[in-house]
Amino acid sequence: MKKLSIALLIMLFVGVKVHAQRDQGPQGPGSLVFWENLSKLCGRSFEGEMINASENDQFYGKKLVMHVRTCEDGKITIPFHVGDDHSRTWVLTMEEGNVIKLKHDHRHEDGSEDRVTQYGGISSNTGMARLQFFPADKETTDLIPYAATNVWWISLDDTSFSYNLRRINNDSSINVKFDLTKEVETPPTPWGWED
Repeated sequence: MKKLSIALLIMLFVGVKVHAQRDQGPQGPGSLVFWENLSKLCGRSFEGEMINASENDQFYGKKLVMHVRTCEDGKITIPFHVGDDHSRTWVLTMEEGNVIKLKHDHRHEDGSEDRVTQYGGISSNTGMARLQFFPADKETTDLIPYAATNVWWISLDDTSFSYNLRRINNDSSINVKFDLTKEVETPPTPWGWED
């Protein structure tokens, strides 16, 4: 099973690399189209659900809301609210070469940074307009050695946004899908951020 999972992830990576060229239409590289489409959601919030969640999952049974909070030049912040826990924010940054960096900003309720924060990865290429992959970067490997094989990916289309994590060295995965057709009330300001 583990070998099959690794093979599937490798095929996905190769597929993204091979098809990234095809995904460059008149609007430019896939990463720029993805960025533009994500920016159109700025200021809006959407409820999500865990896909294939087990009762042991930390998100199980909790209300999950993403809020595309800020869209500055080269930076998009998306707080991910889990019930009454407002500690998580996904931070996307456009890097040189039109690749996107994903970082996870974790805070305590008093606003101070969690011991484990700022982990994530940089897309290995410009990706596709609807899909971006983020293999764990060196900072993540140094901070969380067991996360060296983590791969995150975000998919985005007209009706949904999904955040995904696969740990290649085991069967653990996280998949949260948000319905973009139903906007919800904006959650509170995430911990450690200012309006």
